[in-house]
Amino acid sequence: MKSNLLHVIIQRMDTKNLDLGLLVTLEALLAERNVTRAARRLNLSQPALSARLARLREALGDPLLIPAQRGMVLTQRALELQQPLHEALESVRRVVGDGTPSDPATMQATLVIAASDYIQYALLARFLVALRAEAPMIRIAWRALDVLALSTQLERGEVDLALAAPEHAPASMRQRRLYDEDYAVIARQGHATVQGDLDLDVFCALDHIVVSPQGGGFAGPTDAALEAVGRRRTVALSTSGFLIVPEIVSQSDMIAVIPRRIANGWSDRVQVLEAPVTIPGFVIASVWHERTTNHPAQGWLRERLAALA
Repeated sequence: MKSNLLHVIIQRMDTKNLDLGLLVTLEALLAERNVTRAARRLNLSQPALSARLARLREALGDPLLIPAQRGMVLTQRALELQQPLHEALESVRRVVGDGTPSDPATMQATLVIAASDYIQYALLARFLVALRAEAPMIRIAWRALDVLALSTQLERGEVDLALAAPEHAPASMRQRRLYDEDYAVIARQGHATVQGDLDLDVFCALDHIVVSPQGGGFAGPTDAALEAVGRRRTVALSTSGFLIVPEIVSQSDMIAVIPRRIANGWSDRVQVLEAPVTIPGFVIASVWHERTTNHPAQGWLRERLAALA
């Protein structure tokens, strides 16, 4: 069925001036909805991309992208073409790639990964270093994880791979468990109250920093664990990112409960302690769309990431 989708799209176009490169350009334009970003994605100059867009508009008899108050929007015709075009081109890529061994040293690909700053620090930094040594022609783009938009981003091809807790993964997507994580408490070195260990009374009395990925929250897994034993803590600061937390802790009397991989990375600058209450950990998984499961480059990249994790 998917093989027919490309045929249907081609039939609708003026095939006298049509080539596969135009279809790849159309895919990028519909995904990016921006000429500059699409040009960057295809490694083309903006004038060259604009010329291709003009050819596509003529062939399809439709403007495809039209100016709006904020950037560009797709026409109805473009919206109808977007998903079947992407699926058809992915089928072509799979056919071309099937049976062809992938050599990481010469593999060319761009992978867009959505992840929190915690995962960028804990896993993706090492992943990037490994890729530069093993697959130097692969480009990686990191973007912030947006759980609410993730399903749409994966469907449109705006994100190739997401790293997130399994419960945040859209049900329709494929996923693979990468690793388990737990929490540790951090306090500055030379803290007047915290010196090598931490009891529950002191833990609850000190000011805390909490990470709220969506912003503005003042509670998390630690508060649920404290509530279960009839206790509460004082949260003085809520931040949307993990990586600023150790920096603030190292310069203040506030403490924080953060993923252990980040805490261990700061062990030469802060105290890393066990929490005086049991806080459940979490799982990190890789998440991707079904259509990229058999893609040679993306499959190799997912396997390499899993091995590092």
